[in-house]
Amino acid sequence: MKQSRESSDTGKESRSMKKRIAAAAVSALLLASCGSGNSSAKSDEKHSASVFAMDTYMNLTAYGDSAEDALKTASAAITDLEGRISVTDEGSEIYRLDHSGSIELSVETAELLRFGLDMNARTGGALDITLYPVTSAWGFTKEEHHVPGSSELEELLALTGADKLSLEGNNAKLAEGAQVDLGAVGKGYAGDLAVKALRDGGVTSAILDLGGNIQTLGTKPDGSKWNIGIRDPFEGGIFGYLSVGEAAVITSGAYERFFVEDGVRYWHIIDPKNGKPAASGVISSTIVGSEGRLCDALSTAVFVMGHDRAYDLWRQSEDFEYIIVTDDMKIYVSEGIKDDFKLDESAAALDVIVDKR
Repeated sequence: MKQSRESSDTGKESRSMKKRIAAAAVSALLLASCGSGNSSAKSDEKHSASVFAMDTYMNLTAYGDSAEDALKTASAAITDLEGRISVTDEGSEIYRLDHSGSIELSVETAELLRFGLDMNARTGGALDITLYPVTSAWGFTKEEHHVPGSSELEELLALTGADKLSLEGNNAKLAEGAQVDLGAVGKGYAGDLAVKALRDGGVTSAILDLGGNIQTLGTKPDGSKWNIGIRDPFEGGIFGYLSVGEAAVITSGAYERFFVEDGVRYWHIIDPKNGKPAASGVISSTIVGSEGRLCDALSTAVFVMGHDRAYDLWRQSEDFEYIIVTDDMKIYVSEGIKDDFKLDESAAALDVIVDKR
């Protein structure tokens, strides 16, 4: 692996590394005045909307004369998507597919399933939208937690795999006992739809926080980039900042959804190969790109794949960058965003390893 190291040695040993091994959650920080001297101008007027969807609170912020109406359309696009792809809503297309085995889907839902299958192939199976029988057994969907035994997992894994789902046009068919879940791409795609609705509504500057998934439209009203904070969940602070224009910045981490039983911590990101919480050495994967659904899918897949496989995939790709935190106290940043990522002063003692092609 070809890499160069960027680090600060000052005070390295004085800082407790235990506090720094955090999975990174992404949150938007508007660190500078968006108006830059003329923020009171009507064209820069700030409008906000909140929506609860996909089991999380989402905050949408847009600027400009048309922002208020566009935000209503964007919010409706998110709730409409949830109504079609929810695994628990009996009226959704995905619920009906999972419980009937065969239905005709809307064009949009069929295309999203097809995208999930494509990502399964691209990631060597690390992203698997047919894993729902396993994740459901762990109880993460309904928060009724349970640690499946080896024999139970073996039976459930037999129901999973991309070959259990077939698509012919908009007609979807599942093998007996198989079920799909688009949770690994849903919020990212919701962000894509929201951004499109805002753009179609005349908005040129917006930032969306979809339960930790960040998607931006254009730049800030003053033309500067958005500053995205990478949170340290152990200390509650920020260990780094990423400066972006229009982009999706999406993180998967071991801290997001988990339970503890008999002193063991089990998180919701499951390895499709063994049906257990992924143990790849990655504890946080942040993916940066232009498409929300892609970044959402890859943030999960990279967590499962581990750094080395993710590095190989990135070298073969041109549509994403990453920040990966591993359980051996390393932060890997792909070179495409190395100049846009900066450590917080409180984390200046940490190494940043820049992955190069």
